[in-house]
Amino acid sequence: MEITEKSEKNVLVLAIQGEIDLHVSPSLRAALKAKAQAKTPRLLLNFAEVGYIDSSGLATLIEYYQSARSFQGKFGLCCLNLSVRSSFELVRLTEVFSIFSSEPEALQALAAS
Repeated sequence: MEITEKSEKNVLVLAIQGEIDLHVSPSLRAALKAKAQAKTPRLLLNFAEVGYIDSSGLATLIEYYQSARSFQGKFGLCCLNLSVRSSFELVRLTEVFSIFSSEPEALQALAAS
């Protein structure tokens, strides 16, 4: 897994590449924990290059979501492929997370909030 970081429209975007599973979720957890400690006001995770996520990856995202709520941070996900999206739907996280079909759509929504 690789994470590329950029800032656009006052939103921090983390583009993730690779699979998110038990072996790499600690790296993602560390990256997201740093963003929570910095109280990043708007964070977008771009999943365009993520082919798989398991329950440890989902738990990592839930942990960040809960941390961000404590400082009113906005958090979104974009560009989930069908397989990854079905993992979110299976556990009903599509009802919790803001999920967008494209990065421009997500940036517009997060920047406006």
